[in-house]
Amino acid sequence: MKPCQNCQAVINEYLLDKQLEPLRELTVDDFNVCADCTTIVADACVSCSGAVYVPRGESEVPDYCPACRSDHIERTGTDPGWTRDSVSS
Repeated sequence: MKPCQNCQAVINEYLLDKQLEPLRELTVDDFNVCADCTTIVADACVSCSGAVYVPRGESEVPDYCPACRSDHIERTGTDPGWTRDSVSS
């Protein structure tokens, strides 16, 4: 078991996997934070209307879920960032 990069607690993979269910195909192996340091916001992704992951302590909710951000990078070769405002033109 890995420690949480945020609070250093041991990651309970069962709890985190349950919490991450709304994030299409992602598992605890895709994250380095524990369930206590993870906030999931349903229906927040502007691309797929899926859930987004927000680390504890962050006030800004991302516009893109990790899966859509990754898909965009694979399709276009450019990183849209986590929020639409972060894209530079």
